[in-house]
Amino acid sequence: MTLFIEQCLNGLQFGLLLFLLAAGLTLVFGIMDLVNLAHGSLYMIGAYFAATFAAWTGSFVLGAVLALGATLMVGMAVEVIAMRRLYGRDHLDHVLGTFGLILFFDESVRLIWGPEGLSLPLPSWLNRSVQILPGVNYSAYRLAIIVVTLTVAAFLYVLVMRTRIGMLIRAGASNREMVGALGVNIKLLYTLVFGLGAALAGLAGLMQAPILTVQIGMGENILILAFVITVIGGIGSIRGALVAAIFVGFIDTLGRAFFPDLLRMVLSPAAASTAAPALSSMMIYLLMAIVLVVKPEGLFSAGNK
Repeated sequence: MTLFIEQCLNGLQFGLLLFLLAAGLTLVFGIMDLVNLAHGSLYMIGAYFAATFAAWTGSFVLGAVLALGATLMVGMAVEVIAMRRLYGRDHLDHVLGTFGLILFFDESVRLIWGPEGLSLPLPSWLNRSVQILPGVNYSAYRLAIIVVTLTVAAFLYVLVMRTRIGMLIRAGASNREMVGALGVNIKLLYTLVFGLGAALAGLAGLMQAPILTVQIGMGENILILAFVITVIGGIGSIRGALVAAIFVGFIDTLGRAFFPDLLRMVLSPAAASTAAPALSSMMIYLLMAIVLVVKPEGLFSAGNK
């Protein structure tokens, strides 16, 4: 029972981390109609910035704050310099253009930080376990990820649903020409939205950095899951991204934890260990296929944030 509770919390933590990445992706996709393959590179940049700033300042929290601001600025610069040339073009042009950005970011990181990975050590107050239930201890840092991500989700809900900027974002997703005709600076709105998406990706990267090695290309595999979550939740829907990310996090984590024991009942230990991760991934894509068949627009429409 203790193992099950811990793995459920791991699934929630992983799902919420995926939500940060998918939320920025679905905002950009739903509002700008832009397929951004380079979103995972911003996740990587956030992790590299956090490792660098934390080493410079000697503070994990200050390094994370500086990394978040730096990733926001990089995202806004990318939108102004590169992304504006892609608006209104075919999605194939988006794919080719943003794939070029992936190569640019990977080689830039190699030139600045070198080919070897970096590590981001945790402070002592986060690098410990806390008792959450009698006999159940859990990582303080993973609990912090859950709390921070839920706070960010609440902030996004208030921003999108309760503020004037959120009203413009929702209106821009529905009819950008009309919003522009009413005198709204669409270029500035797009820059802010893209910067927000970059900051969310950077936040996901810097929070994942202490768990995994910070390395070149670290955002490319997780980006696939972010696209899956965007499709399941509904393009442009923050609420859909949150629900879908939690589903995907639970399926992936619980599958990898418990499928090996189940498969050993019918397979050899080596075959079960090999097949379990693949089966977990298949379950995620099966969920996406079912949602597309039953509700092609996703769990929530763009208008239902």
